[in-house]
Amino acid sequence: MNKTNRKQDALDYHANGRPGKIAVIPTKPTHSQRDLSLAYSPGVAEPCLRIADHTEDVYKYTAKGNLIAVISNGTAVLGLGDIGPEAGKPVMEGKGLLFKIFADIDVFDIELNTKNVDEFVRIVKCLEPTFGGVNLEDIKAPECFEIERRLKEELNIPVMHDDQHGTAIISGAALINACALQKKKLEKVKIVVNGAGAAAISCTRMYIALGARKENIVMLDSKGCIRQDRAGLDGTKAEFATTQAIDSLDEALKGADVFIGLSIADVVTPEMLKSMAKNPIVFAMANPNPEIAYPLAVKTRKDVIMATGRSDYPNQVNNVLGFPYIFRGALDVRATMINEEMKIAAVQALAELAKKPVPEAVNQAYDTHNLKFGPEYIIPKPTDPRLITEVSLAVAKAAMDSGVARKEITDWDKYAEELRQRLGQDDRIMRNLTEAARRDPKRVVFAEADNYKTLRAAQIVKEEGIAIPILLGNRKKIQQLIDENLLELDNVEIIDPLEEKGNPRFLKYVDFLYTKRQRRGISYLDAQKLMLDRNYFGASMVQFGEADTLISGLTKNYATTVRPALHVIGSQPGSRVAGMYMMLTSKGPVFFGDTTVNADPTAEELVDITLLLHEAVKKMNITPRIALLSYSNFGSNDGDVPNKVREAVRLLHERHPELVVDGEMQANFAMNSDLLAANFPFSSLNGSPANTLVFPNLESGNIAYKLLQEIGNAEAVGPILLGMNKPVHVLQLDSSVREIVNMVTIAVVDVQSRVPLVRKKK
Repeated sequence: MNKTNRKQDALDYHANGRPGKIAVIPTKPTHSQRDLSLAYSPGVAEPCLRIADHTEDVYKYTAKGNLIAVISNGTAVLGLGDIGPEAGKPVMEGKGLLFKIFADIDVFDIELNTKNVDEFVRIVKCLEPTFGGVNLEDIKAPECFEIERRLKEELNIPVMHDDQHGTAIISGAALINACALQKKKLEKVKIVVNGAGAAAISCTRMYIALGARKENIVMLDSKGCIRQDRAGLDGTKAEFATTQAIDSLDEALKGADVFIGLSIADVVTPEMLKSMAKNPIVFAMANPNPEIAYPLAVKTRKDVIMATGRSDYPNQVNNVLGFPYIFRGALDVRATMINEEMKIAAVQALAELAKKPVPEAVNQAYDTHNLKFGPEYIIPKPTDPRLITEVSLAVAKAAMDSGVARKEITDWDKYAEELRQRLGQDDRIMRNLTEAARRDPKRVVFAEADNYKTLRAAQIVKEEGIAIPILLGNRKKIQQLIDENLLELDNVEIIDPLEEKGNPRFLKYVDFLYTKRQRRGISYLDAQKLMLDRNYFGASMVQFGEADTLISGLTKNYATTVRPALHVIGSQPGSRVAGMYMMLTSKGPVFFGDTTVNADPTAEELVDITLLLHEAVKKMNITPRIALLSYSNFGSNDGDVPNKVREAVRLLHERHPELVVDGEMQANFAMNSDLLAANFPFSSLNGSPANTLVFPNLESGNIAYKLLQEIGNAEAVGPILLGMNKPVHVLQLDSSVREIVNMVTIAVVDVQSRVPLVRKKK
């Protein structure tokens, strides 16, 4: 990995466009003078007076009930230490981003320039009227313990120091399940905790709350075993001091059942692991490198259950499994605090969720069909969409049962549905697809590798494990760009078609193209010339299985890029080719087709396009709800366009009654389920908006996606080429590096999920 490029990528990510990662946006209309008079003076006086009379109405008329303060003084930022409040701000913004995308919680990050406990507590206490809850972050021990204790006592809103409790809650769930699988009782296991910081102390307290016994726990810090006879122990460490005659980690691990690592890399040796009891449990949670590497641990002990903080190995202990959903549940019942009952409820919900059948979307993200409870799956995956319902609901119930809730939930099914609806799928779908690609990367030919953006994207997908890039183009120019930009592509294959001329592979490709196209006006000499074109050469690599998919189109128009693929690979038998865009909107992904290929399809061709879109959307683990669009609603107008769309819908209903599809209809009715139900209650799309839109012609589809992209702030992923016999994907002209990476991700998942196209006969 090229650290220079990686560092610059991180800096550019935070600096480009509007600096930082979060912003405040209005939630009410502000387009007219009347709107402004209601939002501010004089209209704003009305909610002010209501709140003055009834303070609890602040939750009704303001954002307090969905607003968290992420507060730090920058004294323990990640692994960077005491770097100050300003330097810690990017981390706090990042925490705010996670709250929003995982639990739809708004955040103001607040960085305090004080290390004084009294001053810190006083400032946060003064901020209480603003927020529904407080997430303390990156505050060093032992001050963090005192700050949290006092704020929990003095504030009437939930407070949690995630550095302490997040890891404790997630690892607590993992420990319950690991003990069950290893046939060990938590109250009897011998536990060694390496590390004595905030997370280690909180984890140990949690394990005791879950049933572990303090006398069976040994804790070590950088000086060795924490024993009662050690001089100068502070109160938190003294809480876990042992009377056992143990000095070092290797002594502590002899016969131990459980190792909890919250320290530094590589402190556990294979010999230490071998000395542990039968069926050991090892949670090596130092980041980025654990106390013992996962491959080494499972090689050393076949009977070990292993967890780390890393996403590239099973059983990742990731705080994002906890804090968004814990605060979500606490906010929704207006809890006065996050108590032990609520934290234990989160632990138990996570442990139980891991035992339930895994949704197909999660299996797809991890490239498996049989992810199930066992040694390599003891806690849920961060991509599991059930986390918000299972954990938040459990926390809300615990708050009510323990008497700290100020708002009662009576309809739990309705609440669960509200939680599901809080999360759009725009970011989640790309995260899932990226995770799926990483589990089984494929060989991707980049046909325009003599371009910096292409090479930068190739480096990213290589580093991220999304794909195995193959670079196609002028070797000298490609190498020059790599050297000039310090790109880490040393071990990536470079193929120059000009150097291939006359080689057996080149001649094989030429013979194939000539045989296939000789009755379509291509001579043998033409075939030789065409094969020097990188798009023809790259398509031939895919055709002969020397690559899995082709990416091109950055520097050439769409038709010029698609034509070679059609000539070499062609469409699937009995299929046509169509183009689809995945539009990532604030309401979730919406799929547009055809946007790039078929200029003016007939009714029969619209049927084919609809079936292609249906299959493509299903591959992304989304149930397609398809609307065929026109300027007419169910026969309200006649004309060439509404008539052919109407006929296409009739054919789809007749031949494919299993599809959820309707039309012809205008776009606003397709996307507004209330509007559709009020005017056309007979429509098969009633209940939820359409998520897949079929346009009557290329012109309308192309205009629509580009307008939504520019005016609606939707991110366009595509065009995704459908119906090809083998995977080929074409970029938008002058795509960004991010768009190229997204397209490569889609291409890899396409290869992974490709199955023969099956259609009903007409």
